[in-house]
Amino acid sequence: MSLRNCRNVKVLKVCPVGQHKRADEFFEITLEYPDWDGWKPGQFVMIRPVGWELDLLWARPFSISSADGRSVTLFVQKVGRGTARIASLKPGDEVAMWGPLGNSFAVGPDTPTLLLAGGIGIAPFRGYVEQHPHPENLRLFLAHRLDLACYPFERLSGTVAAECMLEDKPEDLQEIISQMDALIREYAEKDGLVLACGPTPFMRTVQRVASECGARAQVSLENRMACGVGACLGCVTKDGDGHHVQVCTRGPVFWTDNVEL
Repeated sequence: MSLRNCRNVKVLKVCPVGQHKRADEFFEITLEYPDWDGWKPGQFVMIRPVGWELDLLWARPFSISSADGRSVTLFVQKVGRGTARIASLKPGDEVAMWGPLGNSFAVGPDTPTLLLAGGIGIAPFRGYVEQHPHPENLRLFLAHRLDLACYPFERLSGTVAAECMLEDKPEDLQEIISQMDALIREYAEKDGLVLACGPTPFMRTVQRVASECGARAQVSLENRMACGVGACLGCVTKDGDGHHVQVCTRGPVFWTDNVEL
């Protein structure tokens, strides 16, 4: 991947995901499709609005939530100046976008597959569900801290078996961990596939349980990135052999037995 794959594309729409009072922290941005040859769920893009000045120098990475040949949709949470400025974009504004970047989640058409999402980690699973040849073999579990209306959960729960758990009190966390433990072990017993995306503590739980029960599991890392093409070394992690690797080019998806978290 090189910056020859960078294109200026127009914003088609920016809209909040739900009607909850905090839903404006979560939004979907839909961009023109940049004539990609194709993409796979788990891959990501880097975007930088053309109108940004030098006070916001670096592009921002986002999982590809969905793309259909006409548009690319990203699911974004406002967490800083960059994402707040992206949320203020209007239809017709231009952004520089390069991608699709990185590798993708494994797909087993006839394999029972568990999708584990922690909050904003639900983003890549929309595309995974849409592209999967047998979505009846998929099951989604979402652990979240904000109101369910902040996430595109209902859009997926209408297609695949899905459940969610809210972390509202300290004791909720242990219940979520217990449920994740039970689900991962269930899918390990039937030689299924476990795919996860979320914050690092969430991923560590997936990795630990998968190691204990021998589950085939992948995690998609959310390391900070500046270039997305392996040049800046800002996203480096260690693989299973202790070697430093760039998440943007060697990931973002790793098998849990081949990455240190």
